[in-house]
Amino acid sequence: MTPIDLPASTVADCASEPIRVPGAIQPHGWLLCLDAAQGSVVAWSDNWTALLGESPAAALGEFAAALRSDTAELVDGEGALSLGLRTLADRLLHVSAHRLADLVHVELEAAGDDFGARAPIYSLARHVVPQMQRTTSVEMVCEVVTAEMKRLTGFGRCLIYRFDADGHGEVLTEVCDAGYDRYLAHHFPAGDIPAQARELYRLNHLRLIPDAHYTPVPVRFADGRATALTLDLSLAQLRSVSPVHLEYMRNMGTLASMSVSIIVRGELWGLVSCHHHEPHYLSYQTRMACEHLGQLLSLQIEAKEENEQVNEQLRLRQLTLAMVAHLADSDATLQRLVGEPGPLLRLARAAGAAVILNDQCWCVGDVPDRATVLALGQWLAGRIDEVMHTDRLEQDVPSLAGACGAAAGMLAISISRLHRHYVVWFRPEVVQTITWAGDPRKDDAPQARLHPRRSFASWVETFSGRSTPWRAAEMHAVLELRHALIGIVLRRAEEMAEVAAELGRVNKELEAFSYTVSHDLRAPMRHISGFVDLVLEIEGPSLSDRTRRYLSHVKEASAHAGLLVDALLDFSRMGRSALKCSWIDTDSLADDIVAEQDALAREGRDGRIEWVVRHPLPRLWADPVLLQLALRNLVGNAVKYTRTRAEARIEIAPVCEAHCEGLAIIDNGVGFQMKYVDKLFGVFQRLHNSETFEGTGIGLASVRRIVERHGGRVQAFGEVDRGARFTLVLPVPN
Repeated sequence: MTPIDLPASTVADCASEPIRVPGAIQPHGWLLCLDAAQGSVVAWSDNWTALLGESPAAALGEFAAALRSDTAELVDGEGALSLGLRTLADRLLHVSAHRLADLVHVELEAAGDDFGARAPIYSLARHVVPQMQRTTSVEMVCEVVTAEMKRLTGFGRCLIYRFDADGHGEVLTEVCDAGYDRYLAHHFPAGDIPAQARELYRLNHLRLIPDAHYTPVPVRFADGRATALTLDLSLAQLRSVSPVHLEYMRNMGTLASMSVSIIVRGELWGLVSCHHHEPHYLSYQTRMACEHLGQLLSLQIEAKEENEQVNEQLRLRQLTLAMVAHLADSDATLQRLVGEPGPLLRLARAAGAAVILNDQCWCVGDVPDRATVLALGQWLAGRIDEVMHTDRLEQDVPSLAGACGAAAGMLAISISRLHRHYVVWFRPEVVQTITWAGDPRKDDAPQARLHPRRSFASWVETFSGRSTPWRAAEMHAVLELRHALIGIVLRRAEEMAEVAAELGRVNKELEAFSYTVSHDLRAPMRHISGFVDLVLEIEGPSLSDRTRRYLSHVKEASAHAGLLVDALLDFSRMGRSALKCSWIDTDSLADDIVAEQDALAREGRDGRIEWVVRHPLPRLWADPVLLQLALRNLVGNAVKYTRTRAEARIEIAPVCEAHCEGLAIIDNGVGFQMKYVDKLFGVFQRLHNSETFEGTGIGLASVRRIVERHGGRVQAFGEVDRGARFTLVLPVPN
């Protein structure tokens, strides 16, 4: 068994083959390993015996000593350095060397022709580089390099393919002779080149296999130790390749191949791959020209991609600035983004978008229904810090399966760490058809040993349930938008905090002012009423009817003014006194207020009322005095505005909401127009004629102040001549 002929039990799959330590080289050259510090011979390939005789150690030692000065400056981990031509055993050989850890690897091959000024490297400088510089896209520069690589090497087929995020390769350009299968636009599955092999391509940029039927040449250690499978040949040009790969080549009808790595930003972007139906050898000079051409291509691709990325980022940044400017001119609430959907959708090339804030959402374009969008917001909570994306939404979020409609891709940014606040973009499904070079599915039947795919015939696969992938530029753009939105939100929060502080100060001043004014006005109102009474008592008989009528109006006006002053005084006190909360039995409270109103009705102040109290009513956590005042105001309002009804009906019912409970007061009175509902709870705001319905205009304002001081909410719903419904809800303490 040769050092690379591994049994099935040794290797579980291609991904774990020992491709860096094969223990052998290809037979078209010779390998000599030297100790980097001492210069002594550590290992050599078996084929030295055929060149130097049965005992090559002495000759190799002399040769190693001659190379000592040439190898002293080698840098660990760098590629091979040409040491020129040397004669050994009457043969002219080309020598190259590289250093890896403590060993210097010296590789020798038969010297090729001396091209002189026609050397391939000069052809690149004269003809190919200007052509590459004139190209305007990655595809164009790949076409130039593909044609030149085929001309340089003489291989029957030359192609360039690029790896995607999953490791699959897509053929971008191809030039081939008649009789060769064509793979343009075909895809090669990631399993054809396992991850460890792709990493080796990243380190060693050129690999030549002149004959797929070669017999590996074992490497022996000079000290006689056993196998050389511990010898790292990662950077060796002569490294023997996996027998599985050689079988792969033969299955493909390829007996010679060369690969040149395309490295962009330090990562393996793709490969230039050359194939030949017959064995085909390339000289060291030609290979170095090919490697140099691969480096030039890598630089061109990197430059063109970066230029395209910069242009795209500038375009996206303009859209971001437009959105930020729009927000800055408004109240800066993020739901304003959907008000101008053009820039928002173009930023991510999306069909729809949504702004989610806790249990609210605002949508535009093609998006899932509201419930699904809110469920997505729940799912995002705890799973996203800044940006999250997927082009397989229902696959990655199984809880939304079947509910996403046309949306197949999602991109989201988080605005807050405290709230579920997200901006989300949606993309529709795009059915993709991929043509593979052979069926990419592995044969699951048990095998006696590893073997590669045997067929490369076109095999078409259709993918559904996916959107177009989100590009790096788009994710970068939405991340910039996120930072801008957070800045706007924080700035607006600071402004609101300043306004709130100023409002708090002004409110305190107004409360103090209203308290002082209302307190100081009570005495003058009493004086006016008292003096009117004195005038009527003393001068009554001599006063005309008109004078007595005028004095009566003055007395009524002063009494009404007194009521207003008292109401205003009570209103100002509500904001100054501390809450003294306890659990309140609203069943008893409602019954007491109903009994009070019935007593007033019996005195003739109001007509007959049908009362409906929906027991049991909830227990509320509130200040008893203030809650009683609020409920009495609401019930009193209902009584007042049903006075004109022949059959007045007032209902008190329980209200239960999420984390809140309260009461509803429903009447069949005169009602009101909903367009004026915002005026109801303002101080001195009235929707009905004061001659018909008496009042100070402060009662509902007091109700709102009481409820809001408790952290609750009061709402009104009305319909003209059909009645009104007022609801009062307070939070339930934990």
